[in-house]
Amino acid sequence: MPIVKLRNSGLGISAKNIQMKHIIKFFINLVPRKYIQLVSHIASKFLALFYMGNKVECPVCGHHYRRFLPYGYVTPRENALCPNCLALERHRLMWLFLKEKTNFFTDKIKLLHVAPEYCFINRFEKLDHIDYITADLESPLAKVKMDVQNIPFPDNHFDVLFCNHIMEHVDDYVVALKELYRVLKPGGWGIIQSPVNNKRETTYEDKNITSPAEREKHFGQKDHLREFGNDYAMQLAKGGFTVDSNEFIKTLSNETIEKYGLLAYESITIEETIFVVSKRL
Repeated sequence: MPIVKLRNSGLGISAKNIQMKHIIKFFINLVPRKYIQLVSHIASKFLALFYMGNKVECPVCGHHYRRFLPYGYVTPRENALCPNCLALERHRLMWLFLKEKTNFFTDKIKLLHVAPEYCFINRFEKLDHIDYITADLESPLAKVKMDVQNIPFPDNHFDVLFCNHIMEHVDDYVVALKELYRVLKPGGWGIIQSPVNNKRETTYEDKNITSPAEREKHFGQKDHLREFGNDYAMQLAKGGFTVDSNEFIKTLSNETIEKYGLLAYESITIEETIFVVSKRL
């Protein structure tokens, strides 16, 4: 796939930005996730004052900056977080994919959005053709309190579902996948993303690893219960889905990838593959 070396494009790492990386990392590791979701958009708008410019553009909200904010729980990524709408690389890529490759912005649909991302909520709610339901067990942004392993909706209820960065957190992800499959209509589709370690051929899980420090060491983050590998599509198929490992990013030019900040920096893989699931008619 095309690799963009942003360090050669005027987006070099300054001492100030290195300091910002540590500040943001400290903040997101110290404050519980549910509170971060409530206040981070306020703090990020203040930080945006230090990132004014026109080097990058967020396709979700349309704002321009000289670079995006760094972000990451363990190793902060450069050029990752939009200060205005909080879209990360994966969100910006997903937005472009939805616009260019799906019927999401044109057809009347009923959408289930599990663990809704801040950058999408208001924008999806404004789309008159979408019956939009947000749900999560803990998120204060979701309207329905719900365990994805026990979804309180009838069979064949939704046309589209989004469930991103959840399967690495739940106790039994196969049960969760089967629940998502159950509530999706025949002919419906969805996007289910998770962190994938491309250096690992098979998914790694060990229920004996329970401490936050050991989970971070083995699974990449202290609240992860497993680390998915190159077999992630096979894992999604355990729910009953047909899975398309869509490499949409390979259709984009280096200029587009750099403009929208779709890759953080050289040698880091940022979920280029979009995993599109569907339910047969």
